[in-house]
Amino acid sequence: MLHDVSVMLRPGMPTWPGEPGIRLELVKSMARGDPANVRTFSEGIHTGTHLDAPEHFIDGARMSEQLPLDVLVGPCVVVEVAGDPDVSAPALEALFPLGRPVPERLLLRTRNSTGPSPVWTHDTFQTGYAAIGHDAARWLVERRVRLVGVDYLSVEPFHAKEPITHRTLLGADMVLIEGLDLRRVTAGPYRLLCLPLLLQGAEGAPARVVLES
Repeated sequence: MLHDVSVMLRPGMPTWPGEPGIRLELVKSMARGDPANVRTFSEGIHTGTHLDAPEHFIDGARMSEQLPLDVLVGPCVVVEVAGDPDVSAPALEALFPLGRPVPERLLLRTRNSTGPSPVWTHDTFQTGYAAIGHDAARWLVERRVRLVGVDYLSVEPFHAKEPITHRTLLGADMVLIEGLDLRRVTAGPYRLLCLPLLLQGAEGAPARVVLES
C-alpha cells in the first residue's frame, strides 16, 4: 500500500512567515480561444513538503541536486514521539533504548499530526509547532541518522535565536524533509520514496514523498 505524505500545494496555503507562497496563473485558455490551457507555477523552495540540502545553512556544502538517491529511497521508520514544546533527546532515547538500532531514515510523527487540531488543518502558519530540540539534533547526529523528516515546515523551533538544530543536522551532511503530512499513517516500518525536483544550484527542493507499507 502506498501512503502519500506530501502536502497539497495550493495558493494561500501556510508558508514560513516572509517567504513566497504558491502562485498558479492561467496564461493560455481554451475559453479565450487558445489551442490549449497552460499555467505557470512558482513557489518558494521551502513551501509545503520539501527537503533541505546541507547548503541551506552550511555555505559551500552539498546542493539538492548533489544528494544521492540512496539516501532518499529506502527503508525508514515512522515513530510517534512526544515533544512539548519540542522533541528532546530523552524522548528519542525512550524509543530507542540501548541495544535497539536506530534506522538511517527516521520520520518523526509529533503532536503536530495528532490531537483535535493538527497543524495542517489550519490555513494560517502555526508558530507553536513541535520541532527538534538542540539536544535531539545532537542525538540524531551521534547515532548517524542520514535522513530525518518532520511533520511541519521546519526542524527548528520557531522562536530559536540561532538555527542550531539546522546547523547541527546539516553540518553532519544529514538530509532534512520538512512539511510532511503524517496524520494518516501510523508508527512503524515503511519504504520511503522521496523524489525532489532536480533543481540545479538550489539549497533545497520541493518533493513528493510516499511511504510504502
